Amino acid sequence: MRRLAFGIAIASVGLAMPVSADMFSTKSQRNLFKSQTKVLDGRLSKQYAGSTRLKPPTIHAPSGGMIRGYFGKYKGEYLEMAREAARRHNVPEDLFARLVQQESGWNPNARSHKGAIGLAQLMPGTARALGVNPSDPFENLEGGARYLARQFREFGSWRLALAAYNAGPEAVKKHGGVPPYRETRNYVRVIWGS
Repeated sequence: MRRLAFGIAIASVGLAMPVSADMFSTKSQRNLFKSQTKVLDGRLSKQYAGSTRLKPPTIHAPSGGMIRGYFGKYKGEYLEMAREAARRHNVPEDLFARLVQQESGWNPNARSHKGAIGLAQLMPGTARALGVNPSDPFENLEGGARYLARQFREFGSWRLALAAYNAGPEAVKKHGGVPPYRETRNYVRVIWGS
């Protein structure tokens, strides 16, 4: 009787071996993993469909869908510095490069008749509020990009952010959009393209 039980046990192990070998083969594991992943992906995509936290940040572009590139003649050291400052503050690089081109023509020593200083033409009070030295090209660009990003967060559009950068946020609020000042309208048109 013992021999019969032992024989049955050996036979059952022998029959089970091909099943377990198939179950643990690489191809079977891969197929099992794919099917489980598909189920999980389907469930998670439904669960997190409305999540704003998981969406990548968006950069708002003109109605044409693309932000115009920077095609200025200046290709010197400040251009890359401006691009880096723009990236740090989630500002479209080409938009910020066109802003600096319009503001100072890439002259780090530029001073406006209203008292704005440097590459990004920061007013002394704005530079103080941002905690930057407007005479230092790196800090000036850093402050300019940060200030433009702040205006974008305030107004929700790059066009209005540019208007606020030029005329001040209070003027944009007062007029409910781009102020009717010739200088500001031209500024937005040249940099934004509309």
